[in-house]
Amino acid sequence: MEISANGAVNAVLEQKQAQTMQQVQVTVLKKAMDMNSQSALGLINAITNPSPSVMQSVNPNLGQNVNVNV
Repeated sequence: MEISANGAVNAVLEQKQAQTMQQVQVTVLKKAMDMNSQSALGLINAITNPSPSVMQSVNPNLGQNVNVNV
């Protein structure tokens, strides 16, 4: 079984190209996950630390009573 030099070189180049594409895909995935985590942290911070303007517009009696009559 003979392997030509061109075939071997092409196989190596294809393998390198596949590795590069995989590295690009992993990098894009990591970037997307970082963006999602930043968005989630922003939402959590917005809930746990509401701005003063929001707190002034909310009725202080809101949520004090629960109607259990059905």
